[in-house]
Amino acid sequence: MASSVLKRCVTAAVKVKRLSPSFSARRWLLSAAYTDTKLWEAREKDPQNLAELAAIMDRTYDKNLPVSSLTVSRFVENISCQEEIDQAEYYLYKFRHSPNCWYLRDWTVHSWIRQCLKYGASEKALYTLKNKVQYGIFPDDFTFNLLIDLYIKDGDFKSACSVVEEVMLQEAFNLPTTQILSLYALGSYLATRPQLTVSEERVLGASLLICGLTQDSTIGLSAQLLGNALLGKVENLKGIHAVFRGMPLFWGRGYMSRALDVMERVAAASGDIKLSKDTLAYVNDLLQELSSTSDSGSSGEESGGEEDKKEETVDEDDAAEQAKLPQYASRFKELSSQLESQGKVDSTSFHDLVTALAQQNLAAAEKPDLEQYESRVQAWEAEKKQLIQREKEMRMKAEQERQERLAAKAAAQQGVKDTEDGAE
Repeated sequence: MASSVLKRCVTAAVKVKRLSPSFSARRWLLSAAYTDTKLWEAREKDPQNLAELAAIMDRTYDKNLPVSSLTVSRFVENISCQEEIDQAEYYLYKFRHSPNCWYLRDWTVHSWIRQCLKYGASEKALYTLKNKVQYGIFPDDFTFNLLIDLYIKDGDFKSACSVVEEVMLQEAFNLPTTQILSLYALGSYLATRPQLTVSEERVLGASLLICGLTQDSTIGLSAQLLGNALLGKVENLKGIHAVFRGMPLFWGRGYMSRALDVMERVAAASGDIKLSKDTLAYVNDLLQELSSTSDSGSSGEESGGEEDKKEETVDEDDAAEQAKLPQYASRFKELSSQLESQGKVDSTSFHDLVTALAQQNLAAAEKPDLEQYESRVQAWEAEKKQLIQREKEMRMKAEQERQERLAAKAAAQQGVKDTEDGAE
């Protein structure tokens, strides 16, 4: 099914690997300056004994008292080996489920991802990111980029797309670098001909659609076409509620129709906007697959068991949308012919297009990110110093209050003693 739909995408990827000597070097990904840790490591150090910090946090939690965000930050920033990554994960979880859960600092999230990458625990970074509600890991754009880039350079496009999924869920495609890396990850993953479940097609479709909306170009419109088509497939098979539940998507039926609207928009547009040929082939195969599924479903309708009835999730409106499938297939053929006649079908594969985008635009897009990151680190350091100063003041105040209580207690005891002596 999905593999047959994706077979055209991989051909171009194979050609790129054969013909482009720079492919193996992947020079067009994030530069060494972008991923360099010097700025981050140059911050003022705050050496801590992790065993003592762990003991303090354990005692505090045992007393049902809140642990400060500064304590958690110190623990994460003083990680020195992979084994301590597991300990830090535990305390991130504990903090997330404490009264102070909303105060996990942005620099702590960034530090956690950096520490995972530094000590070869990228899978732990991805796990806590995927389970962000349990750990409070909501990275910024720059941190997302570091993680996506790592997986791309490792050739792990599935994990890279998992990170892109989190970017999509947070609607964080703000930086051009994030958009380019995400499109490259998505295009590269498609080119591997993955065996996709319906749930995975839903996530991939949403990622392609939302990221594609950031690019008003052949790449962006091809991504929108493919994203809408994949979501249309899920809608056709599982109903509209299976599409937008938990997703930042439009709550309306007709995703396949919106895919065709993209084709119509390109056909009516002036300029050099096109759609990639393999993306159109992908949608064509997808429509044929849906038609085949619909026919087999109709023929086996009477023999369906009780279990199939329990799994039925479509309502009357969903069924009405399914009935439009032949119209969509016919409209797709008409629009494809129109685009072909207008010269608006780009023979370059989607994977090749996103590769070229990364090669040509990523380096220039890095500079503002690095400037913004430097300012952000400075702001984080200033905020951290304020917290440390406040902590010192609170400790001094607490110690002063303790001394006053002890003095008052001692004075009271002396008063009682003097009274007893006077009575004698």
